[in-house]
Amino acid sequence: MKGNKINKENINSGNTGNPYLPEIATVKKIIKETPNIVSLQLVIDDEKKRKDFIYEPGQVGQISVFGFGESTFVINSSTSNKDFLQFSIMKAGVNTTAIHNLSEGEKVGLRAPLGNWFPYKEMEGKKIIFVGGGIGLAPLRPLIFYMLENKDKYEKLTLLSAAKTPDDFCFKYDIESWEKSKDIDIISTIDTVCTGWDKEVGLCPNVLEVLKPSPENTIAIVCGPPIMIKYTLEVLDRLEFKEDMIYTTLERRMKCGVGKCGRCNIGEKFVCLDGPVFSLKELNSLSEAFM
Repeated sequence: MKGNKINKENINSGNTGNPYLPEIATVKKIIKETPNIVSLQLVIDDEKKRKDFIYEPGQVGQISVFGFGESTFVINSSTSNKDFLQFSIMKAGVNTTAIHNLSEGEKVGLRAPLGNWFPYKEMEGKKIIFVGGGIGLAPLRPLIFYMLENKDKYEKLTLLSAAKTPDDFCFKYDIESWEKSKDIDIISTIDTVCTGWDKEVGLCPNVLEVLKPSPENTIAIVCGPPIMIKYTLEVLDRLEFKEDMIYTTLERRMKCGVGKCGRCNIGEKFVCLDGPVFSLKELNSLSEAFM
């Protein structure tokens, strides 16, 4: 499932056909996730556009702080929630620092939704194992919400969530809620032993290899730091997961968001249009194109 056609219609609706013109949104709430990550809950000011706004799990948006810049972040609120759009931001540069300095009630620019999404309908009837490292849980969050809301369509849901320390977990409130649920199995791990921690200890790929999830009728969805993704994919290969049963997201520096500037291209693909969601089979075909 690719979002190109729908994406172009969405970004052009309501803004006189100019895909570069952001909507004005208000910061409704700021959540301190970790020492260097905050989540913003944004409300589009235009009531009609707010009610008409639709997006799919995995799609992204461009947030601009006026006078500082524009950056791309995944929409990580539930697709069924019409009260706000949530984005989680790690402080890393000029614009992300400006976002961290925002206060509730301030205005930002928003261009969304952009990109494709996880093919959740094609995943129906399958067992799903989510592997999220740190802020990499953000792209998985709306998909987990959707699948929990439609649990009868999926055989089994499992989440392996990893962080360096207990303080580095994003969405702790979700993890605590999911741990109480019978609809999803939660495994949490940190890199090294920490006082008071009574759950798994070890790097995410190592813990996954010990868990040895069966590849039979199972889809693995992996999001996190590139180094974590690299070694997790190697583990999944050893566990004999097929490349068309593994999905991940790519991070590329985006500018226009509509496939015009070429900044985020990988060969003939543009992450802002053809991504950010890719199967491992698609990624391997892109790699082969460069060989």
